[in-house]
Amino acid sequence: MKIIRFEDEAGRIQYGRYEGRKEGAVEAETLEGDLFTRMTPSGKKARVTRLLAPVVPVNILCIGRNYVSHAEELGNLPPENPILFMKNTAALQHPHAPIRLPACQMNPPEVDYEGELVVVIGKAAHNVSEAEALDHVLGYTAGNDVSARHWQKEGGGGQWCRGKGFDTFCPLGPCLSTPDDIGDPQDLRIRTRLNGEIMQDGHTSHMIFPIARLIAFLSQGTTLLPGTVILTGTPAGVGFGRDPQVFLKAGDAVEIDIEKIGILENPVEEAS
Repeated sequence: MKIIRFEDEAGRIQYGRYEGRKEGAVEAETLEGDLFTRMTPSGKKARVTRLLAPVVPVNILCIGRNYVSHAEELGNLPPENPILFMKNTAALQHPHAPIRLPACQMNPPEVDYEGELVVVIGKAAHNVSEAEALDHVLGYTAGNDVSARHWQKEGGGGQWCRGKGFDTFCPLGPCLSTPDDIGDPQDLRIRTRLNGEIMQDGHTSHMIFPIARLIAFLSQGTTLLPGTVILTGTPAGVGFGRDPQVFLKAGDAVEIDIEKIGILENPVEEAS
């Protein structure tokens, strides 16, 4: 099942079946129940006035350099173990809502896109093995690990969190695809388009650390709570690794297109 979270005409937040349409005067079949236990069709429909991120994360865990091609384009060796960093949960952004270039950013801007497959944990995972790791997955969505490169590289004291955690720097959506809809999560094409031009064209089979291994690794001595999202890394083609470099600017439109999930689209604006 593909599940959307949305706001209806009365301002209520509901869940519904995803039909691949953008927000607007669109009706969706609503779902009843709890996202982390069981959801069933209600037999009713509601108008979608605003499409929301499919989940409100309790934690946002991110994996760096999880594709050899991406490590190479940045002049790095592939890591021996997963590289973990985190985003501020306030970085969450909805589909079709703007990525805002932070006012404290350097001039010229150095804000970059990173299209990624995102895993949503549905059942608490603690010290799980690779064999049982995927049993803890609620579903998958698309994400954009938006990155302010100056603050990641020079302005963050050697840590990445500052450059990765600005408001609006974690768009998620457009839907949550359940595991039965996805099948093998290591068999998905992932593309990023900037103003209609393909910038990234990768495949999840090229991950250095596959999803089951990531969940097992992250759960060692640490409980992954339901609602934890894991951004699993980006393939080659980011703006920082290009010659000349390409950074986001006001008026741009970014699309993250992942097979069996859909297209996450966000415009880019200057922060007010």
